[in-house]
Amino acid sequence: MIPQVFKEVIDLGDGRTISIETGKLAKQAHGSVVVQSGKCMLLCTIVSNYQQSAVDFLPLTVDYREKFAAAGRYPGGFFKREARPSDGEVLTMRLVDRVLRPLFPKDYHAETQVMIQLMSHDDEVMPDAMAGLAASAAIQLSDVPFETPISEVRVGRIDGQFIINPTYAQLLQSDIDMVIGASADSVMMVEGEMDEISEEEMVEAIKFAHDAIKLQCAAQVKLAEAFGKKETREYEPELEDEALAKKVHDLTYDKVYAVARAASAKHERSAAFDAIKEEVKATFTEEELADYGGMVSKYFYKAEKKAVRDLTLNEGLRLDGRKTTDIRPIWCEVDYLPSTHGSSIFTRGETQALATVTLGTSREANQIDMPSFEGEERFYLHYNFPPFSTGEARPLRGTSRREVGHGNLAQRALKGMIPDDYAYTVRVVSEVLESNGSSSMATVCAGTMALMDAGVPMKKPVSGIAMGLISDAETGKYAVLSDILGDEDHLGDMDFKVTGTAEGITACQMDIKVKGLSYEILVNALKQAQAGRLHILEKIVETIAQPNADVKPHAPKMITKIIPNAFIGALIGPGGKVIQELQKATKTTIVINEDPITEEGIVEILGTNQDGIDAVLAKIDSLMFKPEVGGTYEVKVIKMLDFGAVVEYIQAPGNEVLLHVSELAWERTENVTDVVNMGDVFNVKYFGVDPKTRKEKVSRKALLEKPEGYVARPPRENNDRGGRDNNRGRDNRGRDNRRDDRRPREDRKED
Repeated sequence: MIPQVFKEVIDLGDGRTISIETGKLAKQAHGSVVVQSGKCMLLCTIVSNYQQSAVDFLPLTVDYREKFAAAGRYPGGFFKREARPSDGEVLTMRLVDRVLRPLFPKDYHAETQVMIQLMSHDDEVMPDAMAGLAASAAIQLSDVPFETPISEVRVGRIDGQFIINPTYAQLLQSDIDMVIGASADSVMMVEGEMDEISEEEMVEAIKFAHDAIKLQCAAQVKLAEAFGKKETREYEPELEDEALAKKVHDLTYDKVYAVARAASAKHERSAAFDAIKEEVKATFTEEELADYGGMVSKYFYKAEKKAVRDLTLNEGLRLDGRKTTDIRPIWCEVDYLPSTHGSSIFTRGETQALATVTLGTSREANQIDMPSFEGEERFYLHYNFPPFSTGEARPLRGTSRREVGHGNLAQRALKGMIPDDYAYTVRVVSEVLESNGSSSMATVCAGTMALMDAGVPMKKPVSGIAMGLISDAETGKYAVLSDILGDEDHLGDMDFKVTGTAEGITACQMDIKVKGLSYEILVNALKQAQAGRLHILEKIVETIAQPNADVKPHAPKMITKIIPNAFIGALIGPGGKVIQELQKATKTTIVINEDPITEEGIVEILGTNQDGIDAVLAKIDSLMFKPEVGGTYEVKVIKMLDFGAVVEYIQAPGNEVLLHVSELAWERTENVTDVVNMGDVFNVKYFGVDPKTRKEKVSRKALLEKPEGYVARPPRENNDRGGRDNNRGRDNRGRDNRRDDRRPREDRKED
């Protein structure tokens, strides 16, 4: 039976469209949709169990995968099957998850899985920009409880004009690359990188994106109505007890408020809150705790949250005693690790990051092999968040999605400040050693200092700050918090991180937890973030004002040499013999890349010893040396032969040529040693390639005066066949060396 297909088309306004379609694929899923733009197609499904899980949170999994077959390619490596997700796929999962998760009911705890797959790729379409639309559309077609449709779009800007979902080519010209997630009413998520734009420009980009998202949300509603919107499923909600909630609040609020106002350190404060919780629980019998223990903990958390928020809104104070605009004490240090190419420590309050920099050749570039993108990164940053940084002990399960996301944010913050023509590949690693509020922003600051310590010529230093927001819709009060703590992140209404130079924003990550946040509040928050960012930047500059003039003595020096493609083979040698021996002898690393556009070879020479680098450069100059016809050159005898001497050009060691015995002197030379010996240095004249021998010809005698009375020997008359026949059978003294037997040819054949 031919399936009934339902479809809605969204006009992007410049001839491009996005279609959302259902009814053809994956019909056993609780909701499925195909989103298409150009030749790019995403399949998204949602399945949610009908039984609640025995946990107090939503076990939601958002999975995004790109199939290599979608681009007509094979997976790289030994196993020809897609395996663990790439960093790019993980980042897309996070973009979608952060918008979806807050819109499920707080008491909905059923195992839920959203799967998004790239099924067909288009080089001109970036699929991650449509992943949020696909996820929300699939949910709208299901019976899973969900507050409102959302969507995500990418915004670029070229020559001052904003673009929705730019192509790859357009993004290369854009000074903004932002992904915005929102519902029709509220912006919920912002993430991206910028070329030092202002706060006002950032807000303009968000508004432009939100207008496009409203159209995409309306299209989802129309599709769901045409398809036949399912009734939202019923599920067993969490138990509520207003009397119990009031009792816990009355027992908790004042005590928590007092502890919060005491401005204690993180561990002391946590211990005090735990003690209050135990006092509250002690007022209940064991039977009551067995029945309502979970509810007591929930209501305690609500009372704690309200007390902390009220302290800030009413008195302008925070958990550690700071005012809303205060930044925690900062201390910094560079060149801490003696063996790294660059290192730094950045400590802000109870958050600390130790950053290292490693310099390498293009061979160390980070290779990216995804169906939607192939390329390499010459600058990349890795972020590690060990459990001891928060005073915990837990098993290590590999790199988490959070670590990938935080590392990517810091990388995007810094990469624009690395010169495009910088020869090195640069790897920054951030080890978070303490964490209580925005270790990713500490990573940006530590990374800046480590790069400058390594001698990387950064255009400008970059700093970052994490901001928070506490608001009360009833009273209209709100407070923007600079440099938030971990607790303030959990208790607040907005968490946003902003990085930038003194001139503008380079990257941001924002999660908004309240509906209808006004753009006025957003601009005020960004302005306050700017002030905090500049304060932190001053501390960085006090520690290291500018990049070191050169790399450290033990760090490798990089020299780049351009050579014509024709000389690459000579430098490599047969089977790589020449380059391997050269690297071994000079203790350097040599990497050769061919530029297909310029038809030139780019030779990277990396070494810690300048003499070794100079030796490689000399070898390259020698291989590329080409004497000019008629030129005079100084040579040295390196080998003696019976018929001449092999000489080496002094200015190009290793470049050899034969000096024939007839070109040594005007007089007849019986023995080569009569004129020159090993190690002799003299000048020769270059005549180019001899058309007879097809070998290069040089002459010593051409630079000497002819002896008085010198008469050149007449050339041999060997141009006619008869002349050659007359000499046939004679030795070099003219004697006949043929057989005496002069019988006719016929007789000789019979023998």
